[in-house]
Amino acid sequence: MARKIQFALFQPQVGLNFTALKERALAAEEYGFHSMWFPDHMWVRGIPQMDYLESWTLMTSIAAATSRLRVGGLVLCNSFRNPAFLAKMVATLDNISNGRVEVGLGAGWMDEEYKAYGYEFPSGGVRANQLKEGVEIIKKMFTEEKPSYAGKYFTIDGAYNNPKPVQKPHPPITIGAAAEQKMLKLVAQHADRWNCPAAVAHRVEKKWQVVVEHCKAFGRNPEEIEISEQVVAVLGKDKADFERKWPMAKQTLGRLADLDKTSLRGDPAGFIEGVKEKNRKGVSLFCMVLSDIAQDDFLNTLKLFAQEVMPAFR
Repeated sequence: MARKIQFALFQPQVGLNFTALKERALAAEEYGFHSMWFPDHMWVRGIPQMDYLESWTLMTSIAAATSRLRVGGLVLCNSFRNPAFLAKMVATLDNISNGRVEVGLGAGWMDEEYKAYGYEFPSGGVRANQLKEGVEIIKKMFTEEKPSYAGKYFTIDGAYNNPKPVQKPHPPITIGAAAEQKMLKLVAQHADRWNCPAAVAHRVEKKWQVVVEHCKAFGRNPEEIEISEQVVAVLGKDKADFERKWPMAKQTLGRLADLDKTSLRGDPAGFIEGVKEKNRKGVSLFCMVLSDIAQDDFLNTLKLFAQEVMPAFR
């Protein structure tokens, strides 16, 4: 099933105040971006002393400041919030925003923030099992009148959640994952969208085939699942401008992924071809972290993207 190509901003909030983030959100809305997503961390690894706004509070504030832009966490850490209470939070924000919440979920990974904030940091397998229970509880809270659930890690008993979300049957659930045995199985079982992390984007086709195989085991049509990709985007107004930006992008954002293998990059024409190539591999929603993310030139790059790249996909 062919899906419309759409663009979103993945916007780490490191070092940025709310005024700047709101300005970016309003520009993204004006230019017709699908959504804006925020990571769910306490700080950026390696620089914990920098300002870093909490993601859910930020999502709520951005939703209140906009009228069309969808908002999500890429991805909300299952360990940080009781899943039943998170379902209540999502349903509330979905009502406040008139149905613009995207639910992004993940198992968590940055051990130092767990320890600093007093959360237990169990093994990856345990965290994956906890996420499975969390997703199942959240879906029940969205759709059942008086849900109950008895799991190994989480339990609810007659947990009313009214009003229900505006979006039916519930807001889209995105699961960010790369681990094949448990996490991609969870994608196949429960996700409306799979977000491929930037670090493994060069293997998106292989990872997707794992999801397809898991879908067979559950009797689910994999075409029900959209593919999104977290991707570093380096856009220059021409080839010379791109060549100027490229070394800095590799220096500042190379920790996310091997940019030579995974990034969208070039002048507008080259960038457009990169999007088409990724789309041929199944990706339809591009959650882009722009290389100008910490620079004053961000809004100019966003405008350039809207004027020179987006029209090719309308």
